[in-house]
Formats: sequence, structure tokens, C-alpha cells
Amino acid sequence: MRYLHTMVRVNDIDKSLDFYCKKLGMIEVRRKDVEAGRFTLIFLAAPKDETQSSANSAPELELTYNWDTEDYDTGRNFGHLAYKVDNIYETCQRLMDSGVVINRPPRDGNMAFIKSPDNISIELLQEGEPLAPKAPWDTMENTGTW
Repeated sequence: MRYLHTMVRVNDIDKSLDFYCKKLGMIEVRRKDVEAGRFTLIFLAAPKDETQSSANSAPELELTYNWDTEDYDTGRNFGHLAYKVDNIYETCQRLMDSGVVINRPPRDGNMAFIKSPDNISIELLQEGEPLAPKAPWDTMENTGTW
């Protein structure tokens, strides 16, 4: 058995790709429009997984866009996605600078949570050992839910 991907439903392809690719840094590796089923599948990979992804040996994120309008709440979603990052402080700062709310700041130098435009919780984890706590992150309060 091998883990392949996680699927999340999205309401707006452009907003979702702006978030996942431009802001979070993921890469679109393939796309498929299924006219008979009236949906589009977009597969994304983390930058360090992109080359492995084409050989189907790395996990991917599958964005599913149903052409017929449907509102999704967190009941149609699941817990969260999780990604390791090289530097959690730099990643969170870059995300904040691009307008992403840090719902759970990396006070411990190890873990943070953000949300996608479709309200999907995303956990960011520091690669390797946690970084030393530092300002302003160490005193930031949570915002919203995560």
C-alpha cells in the first residue's frame, strides 16, 4: 500500500490556486477536466516532492472543483493538511505579508496553523528540531479557529 493524495473540494479554482501555489508555494503538476462528471481535478505537489510526484511516489494534494455550485462547510472537510517547512518563522512571515491569517502562530518554533480560502485547516511544522522561540511569534495570540 502507498499513500497517493488528499482530496479537498474547492469553490473557486483561481482563489485556491492563488492560495496553494502563489502564497503557500505548491506546484501544479497536472490537471484533468471531466466533462461527463462536470468536475476538474488539479493535482499539486510540495516543491521538494515535485520531481517524485511525476513518478507517483510522493503524496499530492488533489483539488476537486465541481462545476455545479455547492457550498462546503467544515462538515464536508476533514481535520487538516500538514506540511513541513524549512523555516517556520520565515514561512509564516511570508504568508502574513501576502494576506494570510496565521490562526495559530508558531509560538513554540515548531507548529502553526493557517486556513485556505475554503476554510481548510493547514498545519505547518518546522523541518527538524523546533526553532528557538522568538518575538513577535512567542507572544502572538490565536486568531479564529484552526
